[in-house]
Amino acid sequence: MTQAEIDALLRTAFTQCDEKGCPLDDRQKQILAQVAESFLDLAAIAPTDNPLDALTDDQRQALLQFVVAQEEQGIRWRATLLNDWLRGQDSGSVQFIRDQYGPQWLNQVTDAHINQALNRDDASRHLHVGDRIEVSNRLWEWVQEGTSCDETWFPCTVVNLSTLPMDSPSAEPSLTSIVRFENGMEYEIQGMTEWNAYNWRWPEG
Repeated sequence: MTQAEIDALLRTAFTQCDEKGCPLDDRQKQILAQVAESFLDLAAIAPTDNPLDALTDDQRQALLQFVVAQEEQGIRWRATLLNDWLRGQDSGSVQFIRDQYGPQWLNQVTDAHINQALNRDDASRHLHVGDRIEVSNRLWEWVQEGTSCDETWFPCTVVNLSTLPMDSPSAEPSLTSIVRFENGMEYEIQGMTEWNAYNWRWPEG
């Protein structure tokens, strides 16, 4: 996450606090900004290797089984872990993550790392509302590499998902997503797992 992305996220959080009738004072905003910057500093010095390599074989297997089980229930595995930690609840087979590695290590683990460990394509993981992804400007403009109209990737959040049945019974349903960019604008993307599969990706870091 870049400094600009952190700033945008903080502005959104401050606005939501105002709208909920719980505005933050300048000191509280300053503290939150300092904490966010510390996470950015940690990411800057973090190793670029897959953080899953730090796990033992048994730990890696336990984590991947946990991830798959959560996905099959339509639950975001990272949110489950963080909720356990906030409530002081035991996380079962993946309790070792909190005990031995902590939130800083967890913050380094991306969907790409998990997919790599599971030997599956990034697009094979089901999208959920709330997922962070990146989309290419190829979706709305002509892109010609090596020119001023080169490909650019924009971070956004999935805010709506819908599927349409295909004509053939054996074909996968067509997935349509609405994403929201950091400036608040929304964009509808059809054929997320078909003709537009190459125009979005999971964040690389």
